[in-house]
Amino acid sequence: MDKKIIFSISGMHCQSCVVNIENELKKEKGVIEAVVNLATQEAQVTIDQSQTSVGKIKDVIEKSGDYKTEEKTDGNQDKHQMVKEKDIKKLKKRFVLTLIFGLPILYLTMGMMIGLPFFNITEIQSLVFQFVLTALVIFSAFNIWKSGVKGILRLKPNMDSLIFLGTFTAFVYSFILTILVTLGKTINSPIYFESAALVLMFISLGKYLEGITKGKTSQAVKKLIGLTPKETIVIKNGQEIKVPISDVRLGDIILVKPGEKIPVDGVVVWGSSFVDQAMITGEPIPKNKKVGDEVIGGTINKNSVLKFKATRVGNDTMLSQIIKMVESAMGSKAPIQALADKVSYYFVPVVFSIALVALVTWLLLGQPLSFALEVFVAVLVIACPCVLGLATPTVIMMATGMGASKGILIKSGRALEIAQKVSTVVFDKTGTLTIGKPKTTDIVFLKDFSQKDVLQIAGSIEKNSQHPLALAIIQKAKEESVSFLDVVNFETLDGKGLSGKINFNNQEASVLLGNRRLITENNIAISQEENIEIEKLETNGKTTVLLAIDQKLIGVIAIADTLKENSKKAVELLQKAGKKVAIITGDNKRAATAIAKELGIDIVIAEVLPQDKANEVKKLQQQGEVVAMVGDGINDSPALAQADLGIALGSGTDIAMETGDIILVKDNLLDVVLAISLSKYTFSKIKQNLFWAFGYNVLGIPIAAGVLYSFTGFLLSPAIAALAMAFSSVSVVLNSLSMKRKKL
Repeated sequence: MDKKIIFSISGMHCQSCVVNIENELKKEKGVIEAVVNLATQEAQVTIDQSQTSVGKIKDVIEKSGDYKTEEKTDGNQDKHQMVKEKDIKKLKKRFVLTLIFGLPILYLTMGMMIGLPFFNITEIQSLVFQFVLTALVIFSAFNIWKSGVKGILRLKPNMDSLIFLGTFTAFVYSFILTILVTLGKTINSPIYFESAALVLMFISLGKYLEGITKGKTSQAVKKLIGLTPKETIVIKNGQEIKVPISDVRLGDIILVKPGEKIPVDGVVVWGSSFVDQAMITGEPIPKNKKVGDEVIGGTINKNSVLKFKATRVGNDTMLSQIIKMVESAMGSKAPIQALADKVSYYFVPVVFSIALVALVTWLLLGQPLSFALEVFVAVLVIACPCVLGLATPTVIMMATGMGASKGILIKSGRALEIAQKVSTVVFDKTGTLTIGKPKTTDIVFLKDFSQKDVLQIAGSIEKNSQHPLALAIIQKAKEESVSFLDVVNFETLDGKGLSGKINFNNQEASVLLGNRRLITENNIAISQEENIEIEKLETNGKTTVLLAIDQKLIGVIAIADTLKENSKKAVELLQKAGKKVAIITGDNKRAATAIAKELGIDIVIAEVLPQDKANEVKKLQQQGEVVAMVGDGINDSPALAQADLGIALGSGTDIAMETGDIILVKDNLLDVVLAISLSKYTFSKIKQNLFWAFGYNVLGIPIAAGVLYSFTGFLLSPAIAALAMAFSSVSVVLNSLSMKRKKL
């Protein structure tokens, strides 16, 4: 049996770490899929439990580098958040210490140059001070060296390995020169203690700022987790008892006062109050909840006391499912990230090779060793695999959080990438474009049967079905006070209708109830007059249900559904955006065409069996279309799966969590437009980040190698290179965070 596990990983420093861990996981027998995310510091691993275990996967991750990992569960969310906050505090402490010891070095080496007051000390004393202070900086940031050395020893070098090689070279070279000066030797070479110290100081600053900014990209999940109250009031034996949320059980009666958060999903059994559902569905206006209405955990009761019966608790609540989905999406990768992953795999060895070639080249060109070493160190510390690893996931995290706040649940980075490429949007009709609560409008009775007879027979058959059309007929029968007959040999005929046997007028009769296909396939004649009547109803956009008894057509029931409020506007906006829009339905061609005409839809795919909807989507794909299928997430699941992008509509707590790539909690078709718009905006940001990530390294590394020196005399110092590297990652994350300002 397959199982998906999320691991929290500490100790990842760059995209090279990500690629190394992924490669090791994929080698492990029983690992079906492994996705490691630098921005979230997590790994999502799908395993075959018959071949491996959680413990084995944990060992593989930890042995692939200097990492600590733990399985992430619903029960330890707070713990992982505390660990992340603790890590940020460590990064802050490390930076502050490097700053305390690094600034005096800067004063010693550059104070006189910029006119600062200076005290008289000898050259040897100055060098000894610099050596001691640099050693303290190294000690303060020793984790960087430790990680770098381990990466080299494992033959899996990472960003820290580059920093280690650069700062170690500068420190050792300077230390040797200091000994020679102490021994009275004359040295005509610069000493680079300040380079080693400042590189580590700026790298520590960059890691600290990166930690803070990365944390801000997951604010959406933190807000969602914070929606659940810690305690609630349960009514037991007439007593109001305050209990921890974890103690709430199915069927408990819960009391929620005005201003309090609703703890779990349930159904109101007493009271009436407005409930703010904005954080779950994105709806700005509170909804009035009364007896029989569903309430969602995490929403806020506004003005009156409510009592409700718990129907979903713990991990089954809608809020828990949303949190899982958003976390999963944040940890996923968009296909566009594959290029950055490939580059990252070879990045560190290539950079080291470039640094080595630059060192040798400048020596061969006659430059002194100090010059060549400065270039060597600058190349090593300016290179930044981190920026490649953060460019895409930080944007995905922001986009999924933005979507969740609007009631748009995006399951993966892939879904976000595909959405902006969609060329054709296919809408299911009933329950998607229409409200899904059809009403019986006409009953045409034929062959010596009365309207009551038609309703009685049809209602008796339909009472065994939950189809929206069945409910419309049953409701009409109840309104007319029609009694139902017993049915035997009941059978559902997918996409066609129903059959069964009843005792009518003291005689057993075979009944068929359904669409035209069901009637014609059973060789039941439809006269010209009957056909004209049926076509007239269908041309008016009504769905016709034909009733036959003992191989004779005895009646036609016409059912009409109402278009959703925003259906027409959503279609118009999609067409304005250059998308083709189609309607797909099992309904008859005339009724479907009438609905399509009202909405301005040109492509009509009608009289399609549920199992054939996927084939119709496939036909569009074969024509070169990138297809988004919009459906209710249950009956349309084959078509949703076949489409390039499946968009499932949800309604309250009945949301179909397992279907579709994007789920619209509010059941509002304008959110289809919003999801595509969010996708386009997201990928413009990803492209900006990747352009900066690749551009920074492509330009920065040659400049650090001294390409401009021959033409301009400009040579990049290691300290400035380190500062540039530190802020490259931060700038990418800040660009992602700027998405919060976008109004969707």
